[in-house]
Parts: sequence; C-alpha cells; structure tokens
Amino acid sequence: MPHLKPLKGKLLIAEPSILNDSSFNRTIILITEHTENNSIGFILNRPLEYTIEDLLPEIKSDFTIYQGGPVEQDNLYFVHKVPDLIPDSIEVDNGIFWGGNFESLKLLLNNGTLKKTDIRFFLGYSGWSKHQLKDELNTNSWFVSENDIKNTFSNENESLWKNKILQKGGDYKLWANAPSDVNLN
Repeated sequence: MPHLKPLKGKLLIAEPSILNDSSFNRTIILITEHTENNSIGFILNRPLEYTIEDLLPEIKSDFTIYQGGPVEQDNLYFVHKVPDLIPDSIEVDNGIFWGGNFESLKLLLNNGTLKKTDIRFFLGYSGWSKHQLKDELNTNSWFVSENDIKNTFSNENESLWKNKILQKGGDYKLWANAPSDVNLN
C-alpha cells in the first residue's frame, strides 16, 4: 500500500508503538494545515467533560468540546461543514472548513441552527515544526489515512482509532483489541 503524504484534510493515526505517549496514545488527528514550515491538526477522538456553555456562558449550547492537542489549550478552535452559515472560514478539504466569523457562530448556536454533526470544537491544537512531523512519520509514530467527512464529525470516539487500525490490516489487527494500557495485562 503506498504511503500517503500528510496533506491538509488527511488523518494522522497514532501507531500502536506510541502507546507510552499519553498526549497522543490512540489518537486520530485531522490535519488542517500542512506547509513546508509547519503542520497543524486537531485530535478528533478525545472528548472533554466540557460543553461550549461551560466555557462561554453567553452561548447556550451543550455541544461537547474536544481536546485538540497540547498546544495553546486555553484557545478554542472549531471545524465545521457549513461555510455558507459561517463566513470567513477556510476550506481544509472535501467540505471540511476551519474557523470563521465567531459572532456569526454565536448567533447560530444560540438560535439552535447548528446540529452537533455540523461542527466540532477543540481546546488547543496539535502542531509540528518544519521537519518534526516528517521525522515522526519516519519513526513510525503515525501513519496517514484518507479522511471521510463522517470521521470528522462522528461521535464514535472510542471506536474511531480501532476502526482505522483494523482497516490498515495485517499485524495491526492484533493492536485493535489490545487494552489501551498494555501494562494492565
């Protein structure tokens, strides 16, 4: 199988070999930016115990917030699939958009226009400097996978990583059912 490049819109899947990295163990990251100088993405399968309203009481919304990554965890980010409703958003790939006008977003959330499957919120992001991601791919910390818009807005947080590992096949099938903390075995 050819190796995919970590382009915008693709997924980074944590290899089983990074089990000891608590920041990224069993994560799936949506790459939202990939340039010569850096890469940025958001962890799709780490829901937090917070909702939008917990962080921003002026917004009446119970949408879950996800841990986007270890960088700038005091900042809120979002990806969505409704660019016609949220001006100034940037297309990541294939109908997935990043950011946009926050005042418009607040109105949409407060009047109940958006569905949970339209948008995903993150605290923090995952970032890599110029050669860092390439080095991590070369040392088998990650593999790159095609994305489907359903992955980005899915609520199947527990099974998302497992399903991507099963799709990879071969020896990966063994890891799909391993406990998340292999020291418990």
